[in-house]
Amino acid sequence: QVQLVESGGGLVQAGDSLRLSCAASGRAISSYGIGWFRQAPGKEREFVAAINWSGGSTKYADSVKGRFTVSRDNAKNAVHLQMNSLKPQDTAVYYCAARYYTNVAEPSESRYNYWGQGTQVTVSS
Repeated sequence: QVQLVESGGGLVQAGDSLRLSCAASGRAISSYGIGWFRQAPGKEREFVAAINWSGGSTKYADSVKGRFTVSRDNAKNAVHLQMNSLKPQDTAVYYCAARYYTNVAEPSESRYNYWGQGTQVTVSS
């Protein structure tokens, strides 16, 4: 099975950018569709972005469309989430998740089999 570790979170100001990474071990990340989700304090976890196993299909939540970009770097066994024009409402713990060989960019968290521990993103106003 695959193990996932997120990195790249931190404290930034509104309007800044961050790039999150989801690094895989145990198996090649190229075999998995990857989703990004986030959970803000007191709120349920929500979908952010997803990419299918081939990288040919992506999906974004309306709240991040046009600001966030998900991409694959299979050579480095990682998936990235580039976050631009960050807003205070983007503050949350961000998680990546993997689903084996899915050819769709899956927004439903119940369809993912493996999860990372999360990385904190805090955006100050």
